[in-house]
Amino acid sequence: MQEISLTDDRRSLVGEAFRSKSFSLGFLLTGAFIVAAVLSLVWTPYDATAISVAEKLRGPSAAHWLGTDHFGRDILSMIMVGARTSIAVAFVSVGIGIAAGVPLGLWAAARQGSLVDEIIMRANDLVFAFPALLIAILITAVFGPGAVNAIIAIGIFNIPVFARLARGAALTLWTREYIFAARVAGKGAVRISAEHILPNIMNLLIVQGTIQFSLGILADAALSYVGLGAQPPVPSWGRMLADAQTMISLAPHMALFPGAAIVLTVLGLNLMGDGLRDIFDPKLRRSR
Repeated sequence: MQEISLTDDRRSLVGEAFRSKSFSLGFLLTGAFIVAAVLSLVWTPYDATAISVAEKLRGPSAAHWLGTDHFGRDILSMIMVGARTSIAVAFVSVGIGIAAGVPLGLWAAARQGSLVDEIIMRANDLVFAFPALLIAILITAVFGPGAVNAIIAIGIFNIPVFARLARGAALTLWTREYIFAARVAGKGAVRISAEHILPNIMNLLIVQGTIQFSLGILADAALSYVGLGAQPPVPSWGRMLADAQTMISLAPHMALFPGAAIVLTVLGLNLMGDGLRDIFDPKLRRSR
């Protein structure tokens, strides 16, 4: 009976999600770019790195739906491949933040007021003092530019975000009666954190993960724009904008379409985050 109840709860949650206009619209926008990224693994209208001088600076047409850039490369193909790059960078960097930040936050909450808690929190403050772009510059100075270094930089910046969130949410749960009961039953801090704390803060982590995913897309675009992200010939949305800035008067479509891709993807992720927040928050669900 419990298994049936859990299944029904999951179905109810999914149904609630798609009844949310914010979540549904965000899901469609984000899903479209994920499909484009996956599709680019096997097919693009043209080779995204192929140069054709005769076709340069062409506007949108039947042959090139979004036009071509100053090297004659098909912009639609570049956006599709760029979506793959941006999504991969954002996804892995958020994964790094969750994998490292959540355990640190739970550990700090379990040892509230101890030296361990103080060290973890002060280390988080130190990382927060350095934006992702500055961290990327430091890493690039040592290892050189590239997508991997961009992932590391954004991932390091995400760690204190999830650590603070996990610690703050966990601290409110450590005072609950069922946690006291678990401690009386002989469960240690690690087991309590894994079995009782983490499942109850998972909704907050999911919402924050969606938000950090959108910020990861923006951070990757910013790093690529200044030349610290994915390197040529791999297309990236940020570098497409950097290339377009000198051609804006001759070929405005070079900036319009990559910029629209960034805006719509980030908008979709933020709408999904808002929708998930409304669904997971009982007060907001009752008010709708």
